[in-house]
Amino acid sequence: MVKRVYFLAHGGMVQGVGFRYFTRGRAAEHKLTGWVRNTDNNKVEGEAQGEEDALAKFLKEVDKGPRHSHVVRLDKEDRDVIEGEGGFEIRR
Repeated sequence: MVKRVYFLAHGGMVQGVGFRYFTRGRAAEHKLTGWVRNTDNNKVEGEAQGEEDALAKFLKEVDKGPRHSHVVRLDKEDRDVIEGEGGFEIRR
């Protein structure tokens, strides 16, 4: 079953450590679509869409983050699926 999830990574260190590139890489690995971006308040947010089991693995990896990052909390919220979306992008 295809799902879409919004995620928000809170942490002591989630910006300036390659978090968005890490997230895009993991999304490609799991064949997910969506986007990721930094927020103005030192968090990283995004949406990911794909098969439920792939999303679960992806979110577990995002919760850990890349080396040198420190994720304190990862909030998740289900969203409506977007038909025809292609790729996973880093937004500014």
